[in-house]
Amino acid sequence: MKVFSEALVEEARTASRVADLSRATIGEVLLVAQYLERKTGIPFIRMDQGSPGLPPNRYGVEAEKEALDRGVGSQYPPADGVPELKQAASRFVKAFIDIDVNPQGCIPTTGSVAGSFGAFIACTQRVPGKDKVLFIDPGFPIQKSQLRVLGIGWRAFDIHPFRGEALAARLEAELAAGDIAAIVYSNPNNPAWICLEESELKIIGELASRYDAIVMEDLAYFCMDYRRELGHPGVPPFVPTVARYTDNYILMLSSSKIFSYAGQRMALVCIGDRLFGQHSEALAARYHDSGIFGQTLTASILYMITSGCTASTQYAYARMLELSCDGTIDFVEDTRLYEERAARMKKIFCDNGFHVVYDRDVTLPVGDGFFFTLGYGSLSSGELLLELLYYGVSCISLSTTGSEQAGVRGCTSRMRDELYPVLEERMRAFRADHPLSE
Repeated sequence: MKVFSEALVEEARTASRVADLSRATIGEVLLVAQYLERKTGIPFIRMDQGSPGLPPNRYGVEAEKEALDRGVGSQYPPADGVPELKQAASRFVKAFIDIDVNPQGCIPTTGSVAGSFGAFIACTQRVPGKDKVLFIDPGFPIQKSQLRVLGIGWRAFDIHPFRGEALAARLEAELAAGDIAAIVYSNPNNPAWICLEESELKIIGELASRYDAIVMEDLAYFCMDYRRELGHPGVPPFVPTVARYTDNYILMLSSSKIFSYAGQRMALVCIGDRLFGQHSEALAARYHDSGIFGQTLTASILYMITSGCTASTQYAYARMLELSCDGTIDFVEDTRLYEERAARMKKIFCDNGFHVVYDRDVTLPVGDGFFFTLGYGSLSSGELLLELLYYGVSCISLSTTGSEQAGVRGCTSRMRDELYPVLEERMRAFRADHPLSE
């Protein structure tokens, strides 16, 4: 039996001014779920928005308060970041990824969203004729929205049928056209939680070098592949990265998930040393500056977007990075609750006829973490999203992420202990109302 009637969900859609629920964005699903909760008082199982579900790291909070007490709020921060954060970022990358990045190339941004926005501009203006972005999907829908704002073209492909060695031919077919300026993916992946393995990162890196494309590697879920013993400073295994295989890289490191510091909007773009110092005649002519890639991105592009990042939050992020390198903060254990939640939630769904859509990496079953994907019988992505809304479960359609697979993305961040029995009851009802052919 449905929790919310079709008429009530349609009322919520109309009131929230959502044109088509089957293709709804994260924000639109959020509006509909909130409307239904307010209207009825019945709680939703909120699997839509990927907002952290843990308290902010207390060391960051303390450091930010101390910085404000010192009076940093009265001065504009440096455009390229406070020295303490730049040094801490360089140290952090070495400790957990085992890659050397000069502090000058570690630039704070107002969340990774601002970092990718600025990087898209610099990458697509660096070399005449290289003006498109290639997405290895599924991916973060907002990044394509950024390109719409900027008027930058893109191409994309779903990696699902191209894992392992099959990735090489598919990727080279795109790069051979000669117009790809940047390659974008997240690892672990939002929405699928798949993880690119070393062999695949080697393929991406080597082809990026061959075709002079910049790899933008989004590491928002840093060390959250809980299948491996990551997160021990200076001790292998280190975080897999394309930076081992190419000099053309920008790493995006966010404080939002690993330190649950999302509200302060703080991230870093860490630009490889060779790329940072690369001269571009096109950039120099456009911006009337040095044309040095890293300097142009920092001073002529990012500064025009946000005029730097909040000074007190930079000190907070610096403290959290430093204490992680010292071993005082164990951010992997701090976030492991997401793994436990995913395992419990996936079991409830799979016990009631659902299946995990992106279920494997090249050599291992997909892990449990912040996100997971679900399919059900022959239901399309949009159909499944809408049907789950009737049963008080909100999620997003995989079709909005560039995926060609039928299903939805679920997020574990808002799950609470008292909601597991509720989810189990609703999914038993869902299965009863949607019998699967044997």
